[in-house]
Amino acid sequence: MNRIDTQLAPDTKERILDAAEVLFMEEGFEATSLRMITARAGVNLAAVNYHFGSKEDLIKAVFARRLAPLNAERVAMLDRLETDARGRPLEPVRILEAFLYAGVRLARDPARRGGVFLRLLGRTFAEPSGHVREFMPAQYEEVVARYKAALARALPHLSERELVWRLHFIFGAIAYTLGGTDVLKLACRYPLEDEANDPEAVVRHLLPFLVGGLTAPLPETPAARKPKPARSKQG
Repeated sequence: MNRIDTQLAPDTKERILDAAEVLFMEEGFEATSLRMITARAGVNLAAVNYHFGSKEDLIKAVFARRLAPLNAERVAMLDRLETDARGRPLEPVRILEAFLYAGVRLARDPARRGGVFLRLLGRTFAEPSGHVREFMPAQYEEVVARYKAALARALPHLSERELVWRLHFIFGAIAYTLGGTDVLKLACRYPLEDEANDPEAVVRHLLPFLVGGLTAPLPETPAARKPKPARSKQG
């Protein structure tokens, strides 16, 4: 084992995580090899084995490094909103703002390389690999439970099933947006790059769209859509 990699360079672990984060975002999990990561980080394979043990554990560490503080901040923001509300239900827009703007702060923090991680997160939701699919739910368990409960109180007319459907669509829209603007460039020639690269501007456009979907009228049931039988004429 290389003494320089594991003992004399205190930032070795962070360099490996930084390199893996960028490569997973650019190339995907399957296409990124450990040799690509070590080459980018300037370390040898023994350093990866020493700090993480396997590629799967490295992937988990990449996500845990950013998601743990991000989701802790989301829960803390919801705690503050609920404390200030003194038992009253929160407005849906305030709940979604708390969730989204924690991500904006991450994106604007160069020390946390948030922009790269959020694009990785968007790609991950669009193209989850097997072990990531198993790992991610535990990372989101508390934050999803807390935000779902807050939204259930804010929208008591929605059944749990309907709320879950709407949360499914909300997370899908967020994941698509985090993934970058490549698909948008294919579908639309309108120049959006100036705002698309500004996370706060993106959220300003995304938030009313999500609130509109979350608070939309309930869909008709199949029974309600069936045409009523015509009345028979008498006499």
